[in-house]
Amino acid sequence: MEVESIGELLVRLRTARGWTQQQVADAYCRESGTVAKDAREVGRWERGVRIPVPFARGHLAAVFGVPLTVLDRAAAVSRRDRGAVPVRPVEDAPRPSAVTFPPLPPATRHVDPALVPYFQTQLEGHYAADMMLGPRALLGTVEAQCRLIGELVDQADAPIRRSMAEVGVAYATFAAWLHLDAGDPAAALRWHDSAQELAHRSRSRAAVACALVDRAMARTDQGAGAAVVDLCESALMDAAHLSPEIQVFALQQQAHGASLLGERREVDHLLDTAGRVLDRVDVEEWGTACLRTPNYVEVQRATCYGRLGLATEAHRLWQQIIPAAPATSRRDVGVWSARQAAAAASLGEPDRAVDLARHAAGVVLDTGSARAVAELRAVAIAMSPWQAEPVGQDLAEVLAPIGIGR
Repeated sequence: MEVESIGELLVRLRTARGWTQQQVADAYCRESGTVAKDAREVGRWERGVRIPVPFARGHLAAVFGVPLTVLDRAAAVSRRDRGAVPVRPVEDAPRPSAVTFPPLPPATRHVDPALVPYFQTQLEGHYAADMMLGPRALLGTVEAQCRLIGELVDQADAPIRRSMAEVGVAYATFAAWLHLDAGDPAAALRWHDSAQELAHRSRSRAAVACALVDRAMARTDQGAGAAVVDLCESALMDAAHLSPEIQVFALQQQAHGASLLGERREVDHLLDTAGRVLDRVDVEEWGTACLRTPNYVEVQRATCYGRLGLATEAHRLWQQIIPAAPATSRRDVGVWSARQAAAAASLGEPDRAVDLARHAAGVVLDTGSARAVAELRAVAIAMSPWQAEPVGQDLAEVLAPIGIGR
């Protein structure tokens, strides 16, 4: 049976409930928490004048109680009928994804300036939720909002276009971070490509610098120390024009690059500088977490020391950092506990390593953090001398539920 167009589907779903177009609009606004839709917009969707964007389709699916894939297939039919390249439904779409922009109207349209603070507020909520839920719970929502923002950037007049592009950078780099934490660095790099374009379109030095440093973060996960250092140095070329928080962000990431190159003295120099600049930070933007994370600079130092093989120094720092972490940092504490476990194993404390790994594994089960899984793989390697002993068997039982074999 031929699949309906999005307009035909929405008409059928609405009439089956005996609703008016205004009732659909009201239900949509309640579901999405916005006031941006009315009966005229629903009518445009039903007539096929406009195709609901992914963000809107997600809320329409919730309003009508149908799977999102049903609306995605109908949207693909509508695009095909318009002569556009068909879009695969979500469950068939290639992963990792990147920002894609659907066909746009030929002319710009009014984009309300109030949408800029709206998206900024939404992003703050996403940052908080990520700490508790992990990446997979947020990826779909954040990517849909990235695409919507991309449409608005292309449709808006300046200066709203530049402000919206700046917001888009923050969303795209957050989407990249989520993919990194979900274990998909290739997808993260594609989102960083989108962030770079939006950063330059925003004409904001801060946006360009943050996009560079966020890309350096992805390159850190790939072990590309020289690339990390180069990207961060480029971001800091305009240091005199950057806020203290962005300077801290770049300096600490450059330290990670230096640790990948085995340069302990440079690591300490960069992090000591970041610590002094951190004293001047009085407001936090761009999701850098330098104020939200207690002992922010020392977290980076402990991580770099672990990467450098300085187990004693790393273990001592984790002993100070982890007890001071707030409850809202549970996902991060899971990652840190795994790093401390590897240090404990290197220092000949296998029982302590297993206790720390057990906590980290529990966080992985709750959040799906691939970053924590990678750290636990390092624990398994560090614990190999005790593999045949009871403590080694205990570790195997801890790691088995998250797919790490003996």
